[in-house]
Amino acid sequence: MKTFLLLALSLLTLVSIGQPVSGEAAKRRTDHVVLVTIDGLRWQELFSGADERLLNREVGGVRDVEETRTRFWDESPDVRRERLMPFFWSVVAVQGQVLGNAAEESVIRVTNGRYFSYPGYNELLCGFGDDTIDSNAKRPNRNVTVLEWLHRKPAFQGRVAAFGSWDVFPFILNEERSGIPVNAGWQPLEVFANPADAQHWNGLANQLPRVWAGVRYDAFTARGALEYLRVKQPRLLYVALGETDDWAHEGRYDLYLDAAYRSDQAIKDLWNACQELPQYRGRTTLLITTDHGRGDVRDGWKSHGKSIPGSELIWLAAIGPDTKPLGERPKLAATQSQVAATVAALLGEDFAATDPRIAAPVPGIVNNDDP
Repeated sequence: MKTFLLLALSLLTLVSIGQPVSGEAAKRRTDHVVLVTIDGLRWQELFSGADERLLNREVGGVRDVEETRTRFWDESPDVRRERLMPFFWSVVAVQGQVLGNAAEESVIRVTNGRYFSYPGYNELLCGFGDDTIDSNAKRPNRNVTVLEWLHRKPAFQGRVAAFGSWDVFPFILNEERSGIPVNAGWQPLEVFANPADAQHWNGLANQLPRVWAGVRYDAFTARGALEYLRVKQPRLLYVALGETDDWAHEGRYDLYLDAAYRSDQAIKDLWNACQELPQYRGRTTLLITTDHGRGDVRDGWKSHGKSIPGSELIWLAAIGPDTKPLGERPKLAATQSQVAATVAALLGEDFAATDPRIAAPVPGIVNNDDP
């Protein structure tokens, strides 16, 4: 009898140590998160595709109207949006969730009151707005992002990284304090599986004319992030694409649409890589969102800010093993400030508990949290 009891206790101990049987840890399957932002991409294009009012030279600055209409226009909004972002609508929206279609009373609001990039990225990554962040100046962020908070934990040390097209990201993420590797702007790309590819991509970057001194083309950001994912295999990778916003500011609606299409292809490449790598397959959640909205028609679509209606409206999408495939979710309200805690919750961590200013995760993104 004594021997039987000892054996039973030993088996129970092994079960409790090796395989949790209750609570969130038993249900959650996500070990890796890839967070992608597409700077200033309007919810109007995401959910309805190209805006016919802007498919012209006068208002949209379109150089070749016929060619742009052939690529992106259709009478059906569903067809238009899939032409613009085919992977997003054929895979992410089918197997995951999409929030923020204001036409269906699905509203995600920016709460910082500024409605431009640095305040938006701070809110998105830190979980709250900060009134002292009132410009895009290169000042180290005094707030701790969810990336930095996770990076401080032993399980994430050395396994968090960021790639951004905009050269302000090392300051937004406070690279010096956080210790997170941040490759942004026109910095050389360093991590490649094949060293010859590094020489090729960096050589190309140095040869191309630079439209913006502080923003590199998204192709370099996307390739750098993809190589880093394959080689370093981080648990949290942040990829910040930027051309959509910059071409909109230039008043080039055709190139804004092109940038959105290329962003979709970059997301496809990242997701496919996660399905190919054994460490990521079935264990990765992809989150996609933006830092701010923008105005409507005429000059409004080119910009954003507190004086431009619509700048406060954004969107969010998620796909992964812990996210129910609900597709478009109508009639809901959420905020940009909830993204940071959502990232942490997917990785089994409670970021919101560390500071009362941090908003709770978006309900329904994590499988065991009903929408």
